[in-house]
Amino acid sequence: MTTADLINLNNEPIQDERELPASVFAIGAGHVDPSKANNPGIIFDIQADDYIPYLCGLGYSSAQVTTIGQKQVSCSNLTSIPEAQLNYPSFAITLSGNVRKSYTRTVTNVGDANSSYTVNIVKAPGVSVTVSPSTLIFTAVNQKLSYQVTFIPAGSLPNQFVEGALVWNSIRLSPLVTKHNPTFY
Repeated sequence: MTTADLINLNNEPIQDERELPASVFAIGAGHVDPSKANNPGIIFDIQADDYIPYLCGLGYSSAQVTTIGQKQVSCSNLTSIPEAQLNYPSFAITLSGNVRKSYTRTVTNVGDANSSYTVNIVKAPGVSVTVSPSTLIFTAVNQKLSYQVTFIPAGSLPNQFVEGALVWNSIRLSPLVTKHNPTFY
């Protein structure tokens, strides 16, 4: 998902079945690039156990979650989490009024030991987005760093879905400059 391209091989936006620029619903993660996927730089790591509080929050019974997770689970002893709290590279949230929403993401460096990533925010209409910190500096392979994304309604929100993106651009010690593709919100 994080290494796919949003442009086609002609360097133009990917189109939907009507030959119009594809929305996030039509494009999905984008055009897969196996070379980039082989060396993504940073990843959004998630473990199977991270889904257990989410499944409990969806209303599954402890017995059902135990069957899915293949270990004893008591949902009443867990704090459930919404899907937006899962450590995914994308967000699907509902904004209304002046309510701000903040989420934390953790990325793992699977690239060069000494590398840094700076965020570029591709704005969505009606939404103000901040990311803190805006630069992630890694000093080791497999190092984990977290950042917080805050979404704030800005003006009137369209009564529909809006798309934006967080693009993490990396500059490594080598002269190679790579772009970590968008995290949609």
